[in-house]
Parts: sequence; structure tokens; C-alpha cells
Amino acid sequence: MALTKYNGINETMPQTFTSMLDRFFNESVNTRNFSGFTPHVDASETEKGFEIELALPGVKKEDIDIDFQEGKLTITGERKFEKKEDNKHYHMLETQYGSFTRTFYLPDNVNPDKIKADLNDGVLHVTVPKDEQKIMKRRINISSAETEKKGQSAPKKVSATSDDGKH
Repeated sequence: MALTKYNGINETMPQTFTSMLDRFFNESVNTRNFSGFTPHVDASETEKGFEIELALPGVKKEDIDIDFQEGKLTITGERKFEKKEDNKHYHMLETQYGSFTRTFYLPDNVNPDKIKADLNDGVLHVTVPKDEQKIMKRRINISSAETEKKGQSAPKKVSATSDDGKH
């Protein structure tokens, strides 16, 4: 067995700063996984409905699907990585690419037939209106057996008293 002097530098360590940078950038670009795209979302509620905005820069409307089923609004799509030049050597690639799915659970007072979506300047804007019939306040009359026998549907008057007997 031959003994060699240890100089404190690993043999796999690059010898120059330039080769270290090249190795760093090549490894970071080549090991990047393109399946981690999650669009940022802004969701709000107004008096008339719900508004959902997704940041989708570079995504075409043909690559987006929107479904509503059983109270769930699901938006799926893909942001594709398109190489424009074959001889381009990337040193850094921080933009995320890949497929995405975002699901939003909505209350049952929405009108799914009037959901609208538009894509403008890389922002998908989805409007989910509330169903006016479901959010309208209604007064329910209380009937008793006596009013039903008489064929009347007059509301029953209810009075409340406190613990001390006062109204």
C-alpha cells in the first residue's frame, strides 16, 4: 500500500474558479426537474361572486382546461419548455415548467352555468358568479294546525319574553 500526501483538496474539486462555475451551472441546469410548476393564485369574494386569478406567463389558452364538478373548480394545464435555439447553452434556468393542477372548493351558492374565464397578458381570470336565487333572503311564514284547518296561511305571531317576564 502506497502512502500519498493529503493536501486538503478533494480530487473531484475543480482546480480553477472558472471550472467550478461551469460545473455549478451545468449541474444545476441539468438536474432541474421540469415537473414543479405551481402558478401563483389570487382568490377573492365579492358581493356577486368569486374571482380567481392565476399567473400563467407563457401558457397558451389551448394548454389550459377548466372543469367544475360537485362544487370543485379545477384548473389544469402545462407550461412547456420550448428550446428556440439548439446551440444555446443555459447557465441558469430559474423559470418553472411542467404540468399543474389547482383545485378550488366553492360553496353551493354558485352558478356553474355562468362561469367565465379569460387569459390576458399571462393572467387567467376566472369569474364564478353567485346564484341570485340561492343567496336571496326569503321570509318563511309559520303556520299552525288551526290556520291550516281554516284554509288560511296567515303568519303566526311569536312573542319573546325575557327571564324577568318582560317583553
